[in-house]
Amino acid sequence: MARNRKTLVYLDTHVCVWLYAGLVDKLTDAAKRAIDESDLFISQMVRLELQYLFEIGRLKVGGDTIINSLSKSVSLKISDIAFNQIIGEALKLSWTRDVFDRLLVAEAAIEKQGFISADRNIQSNFKRTIW
Repeated sequence: MARNRKTLVYLDTHVCVWLYAGLVDKLTDAAKRAIDESDLFISQMVRLELQYLFEIGRLKVGGDTIINSLSKSVSLKISDIAFNQIIGEALKLSWTRDVFDRLLVAEAAIEKQGFISADRNIQSNFKRTIW
């Protein structure tokens, strides 16, 4: 995918998995366009969630393998927002009990940037969701 780097967007964990696996057909046209036109970031928590999914057998490779691959193939970067700031924002997101979702969306909210996700609960509650 070509990169214009005009804006930045955050990726949900499943989007990282799909990009790593080459499953771009699972993405909407809007998501593909945002990926092509933006710098791509992930929350620090995506790294932890990917590792968790590997440990419980839902992924065949560890999180760092996926992140390292995507950092080379699509210039993926990990956000460096202070954890205390993330928690402060996540405390405001009472629409979900999923800790990972709260933390991931919180980082995009702090930066006032888009968040690419197929998750309908996120789409319904975070106005900057791209899908």
